Amino acid sequence: MTEPTIDTTPLEPTFQQAMEITAQWLGLWENGELSDEVIADRVEELVASRDGARGFFVVSLAGDCPLMDRLPDPVVLALRQSGAGVVDLTARNLAMSTAMVLHHQRSGDAGQQAGSERVQTRCTELLRLLEPEAVKLRLETLLQATQGEGEDVAFLDRWGYDAEQRASIAEAVLAVAEG
Repeated sequence: MTEPTIDTTPLEPTFQQAMEITAQWLGLWENGELSDEVIADRVEELVASRDGARGFFVVSLAGDCPLMDRLPDPVVLALRQSGAGVVDLTARNLAMSTAMVLHHQRSGDAGQQAGSERVQTRCTELLRLLEPEAVKLRLETLLQATQGEGEDVAFLDRWGYDAEQRASIAEAVLAVAEG
């Protein structure tokens, strides 16, 4: 008899699937049904693909689960080892949440503003824990864009951020280093 072959293809969920998987895993972790080490392994698998990472960050940064507020060491290590993709998405989430704080403030939506502030804080703290040189390089690129230079200008333009939002993004970028 021949041994069955096991598919060792990495998990590559769609964005929607990644959000659903993340919500399920975070619930299990929060209820004590997954250890810090197991959630770290699952997160590492998920953030290995761009859509997986996007789905993970949408749910974990904006959701009510406390994982991103008190990141267990194994999860920090998993995210840190995941490299530039995680740094990039965290920096982009920092920029978007910072711009949205101002947007919600202008429209008088305190609830949404508070949610964006929470995402901003979580991104700031995570960036302080990720690989310092990768974070420094990524944030320098983002900072240049707030001054109208470099490859992130298109990113800021695509979202239509105005001068005040770009100034807030620059302040948020600089605040990462101050922590």
